[in-house]
Amino acid sequence: MLPMAFIPAHKEAEYLSVDQITIALHGDTLIICNQALASVADLQALPAAQYIIHIGQLESQIVQMAVWDAATPLPETLASIDLRASFDLIGEMLWALAGRASQIATFYRTHRFCGVCGAATKPLTHEAACECTACGHRVWPRVSPAVMVLIQRGREMLLARSPHFREGMYSALAGFVEPGESLEQCAHREVLEEVGVTITNLRWFESQSWAFPHSLMLAFFADYVSGEIVCQPEEIEDARWFSPDDLPPLLPGKASIAYRLLQAGLKENP
Repeated sequence: MLPMAFIPAHKEAEYLSVDQITIALHGDTLIICNQALASVADLQALPAAQYIIHIGQLESQIVQMAVWDAATPLPETLASIDLRASFDLIGEMLWALAGRASQIATFYRTHRFCGVCGAATKPLTHEAACECTACGHRVWPRVSPAVMVLIQRGREMLLARSPHFREGMYSALAGFVEPGESLEQCAHREVLEEVGVTITNLRWFESQSWAFPHSLMLAFFADYVSGEIVCQPEEIEDARWFSPDDLPPLLPGKASIAYRLLQAGLKENP
């Protein structure tokens, strides 16, 4: 998550400053040099960025993002890395800052035209928003809430795997909140839809901004009530009850709230 000392901001800039924290994006990926975030000096090898924005301040340092189109060739001195894979390389704090930058960049890339009349939009210089050049319709970055639930039955936890997961990986159940739905309603509905069981005693854990591409993950514990596991076709490949003594071969990575939720569950019921 973003450091508590971070203050969000949004201001267009003309150039990159060498003494600030720099997040450089190549389409959807981070630009790195020698296994670290590329510095302003490293980025001089590239043509001018599409845009540069100050996205906040961390204590005395401005956090600046610069964006290049994915088609821009990278010199041999630079490389790109998927944001999800960069956690171990750049650390939690920079990863969280890069997540904010990535979400803003995704917003601009996917809102170049008005959803009302189809005309071109223009980014505003003083806030993260796009305004239609024809009808004036204004939009802001999308945040999509998703609920995650770790179901407990004594010492056992119900974990499932999506067909999109890496081989052998299981995690807690999760799903997006529907319009008009509360977080609690979403938790009960998703669990019943995905694995066919009912739950009670929903308990808050914590939340995490998840920049893939614009989610807000909200995690809960819950207790099992009834039902046999029936996997939702095309959504859940497998689901089982796991004890702390017999966990799946692969759990979610340390960057995710799912990892922290599972670790908290194991600590609660060793």
